[in-house]
Amino acid sequence: MNILLLGSGGREHALAWKITQSPKCTQLFVAPGNAGTDQLATNVALNPLDFDAVKTFVLEHKIQMVVVGPEDPLVKGVYDYFKNDVELKHIPVIGPSKQGAQLEGSKEFAKEFLVKHGIPTARYQSFTKDTVEEGCTFLTTLNAPYVLKADGLAAGKGVLILKDLEEAQRELRNMLVDAKFGDASSKVVIEEFLDGIELSCFVLTDGKSYKILPTAKDYKRIGEGDTGLNTGGMGAVSPVPFADEELMKKIEERIVIPTVKGLQSDAIEYKGFVFIGLIKVGDDPFVIEYNVRMGDPETEVVIPRLKSDLVTLFEAVANEQLDSATLEIDGRSATTVMIVSGGYPEDYEKGKAISGLENVKDAIAFHAGTTVKDGQVVTSGGRVIAVTAYGTDFRDALTRSYANVKEIDFEGKYYRTDLGFDL
Repeated sequence: MNILLLGSGGREHALAWKITQSPKCTQLFVAPGNAGTDQLATNVALNPLDFDAVKTFVLEHKIQMVVVGPEDPLVKGVYDYFKNDVELKHIPVIGPSKQGAQLEGSKEFAKEFLVKHGIPTARYQSFTKDTVEEGCTFLTTLNAPYVLKADGLAAGKGVLILKDLEEAQRELRNMLVDAKFGDASSKVVIEEFLDGIELSCFVLTDGKSYKILPTAKDYKRIGEGDTGLNTGGMGAVSPVPFADEELMKKIEERIVIPTVKGLQSDAIEYKGFVFIGLIKVGDDPFVIEYNVRMGDPETEVVIPRLKSDLVTLFEAVANEQLDSATLEIDGRSATTVMIVSGGYPEDYEKGKAISGLENVKDAIAFHAGTTVKDGQVVTSGGRVIAVTAYGTDFRDALTRSYANVKEIDFEGKYYRTDLGFDL
């Protein structure tokens, strides 16, 4: 079949790498893609948010499945656009409906869903510009540190964790009154801080049944020892060593099953990935957030550990037959180390020539922010290349990832050298 994959990051390169291994994939198009997807598939200069242009392309190229990588097209309703179009409705879209995408599109919607379905999460309240002073008062009822979350999409940067009460009150006013994150922070969720260690659980669901994919843990801060500004992710490890059988049983019974049942009972159409951001407090898992697509860079360690045919799994999702599909997981560990542009996550320069990609051995270089200019692969984003390797455990895999990171070079190259430090 002809498949269209929407997106341009490391997540999409990893998905493309796996999709093209399927004998069911005749031709893969990636819109808009990057220099890495260009080597596996056909890149298309399409904006994933221009649904009319996507429709024209899909009909012209006889596309039989659309896989949505990033959250924006899902939150804006690409699933519903296809479902409600006479010419497109027979083409499956892997990703939730616009209503389902609110689990990521609105922090408040997600918190209400969690509370309604009895899924463990931190206590919270939501505030707007009109209730900012009530928000400041609510902060005084919590213990430090204070968690402020922009309600809408803020490219992974809309969460602040602050230790000082006055600073938290000041930042709340910044977000609500001064629109620090634009429209995304027109409403802010203030949440009780949970102290523990984080992990991510990935679920594929057809809206009725589900498969739990390998766990992963990513590293969001730019600096060693998890210091400095939040980024889109500096690397990831899978599986998570502390996610033992007992913890996974709790996650499945207390979180995954009530989530899938909640989608059903709320009549929310959902055919795709659910990324559940978790924190282990003592021996118990709590939900920090939902995302409605695979994480990046977690995809670069989760997808390489799937032995099953991904297109077959996607067909089962589309046909609501996921319960009869088999999911095989590679027993090895996988790690990925993200090489980023100097200055990221603040201002950075693009267009830096990348060398050494041909020297990568026993690892996979997933492109995140690259493009081809005059025949040369150059940087085009903050996160540039994710270097993924397998190993007998995460330490072994990291050794291989880091050895290959050293082979790749460009001006201003930066990466964290301490991934896995907390494991």
